[in-house]
Amino acid sequence: MNIVLFHSAYGLGPAVRDAADRLRAAGHEVVTPDLYEGRTFGTVEEGMAAKDAIGKDELLKRAVLAAAPSSERGLVYAGFSLGASIAQTLALGDEKARGLLLLHGTSDIAPNTYVDDLPVQLHVAEPDPFETDDWLSAWYLQMGRAGADVEVYRYTGAGHLYTDPDLPDYDREAAEATWRVALGFLDSLDSLDSLGSDA
Repeated sequence: MNIVLFHSAYGLGPAVRDAADRLRAAGHEVVTPDLYEGRTFGTVEEGMAAKDAIGKDELLKRAVLAAAPSSERGLVYAGFSLGASIAQTLALGDEKARGLLLLHGTSDIAPNTYVDDLPVQLHVAEPDPFETDDWLSAWYLQMGRAGADVEVYRYTGAGHLYTDPDLPDYDREAAEATWRVALGFLDSLDSLDSLGSDA
């Protein structure tokens, strides 16, 4: 699969690069846009301040430009936390999107959004202060109404960004379980593509 993987508010750090390497080792092509233009941050507060300074519209513009060279082939959009919200926005606006892999984050869904059975997989901590139960319930229903085929996996006791080994949130067991399921999801999309090309 062709995957575009967006970083969290911390920036394009080692955890994102390692995740991309893991995906490449499984046979996927991966692009990791640097929406912060080389800056990384040690705290979520610094990262969120940078995000706010850049602005949502500019971040989305950078994301679209980064994804555009590969979008004609059909992309799986993926991201961590802030990057997941960006990935969701782009995937729901791309009729050629092959799938959406959300790690630790979701986003608002624009009115009148429709996708044709877009495969979506979300991995999130339980509880997660950024992705509350009420929010996730509403998000799940809205994604279903929009036509997405959604799977949600929750990890009890894990921190928000539990796949990042450099953060206090890290939970090795939850992270490895997430990657096992996520790689299976991507393999299933590959299988669907193969069936489609044989038809």
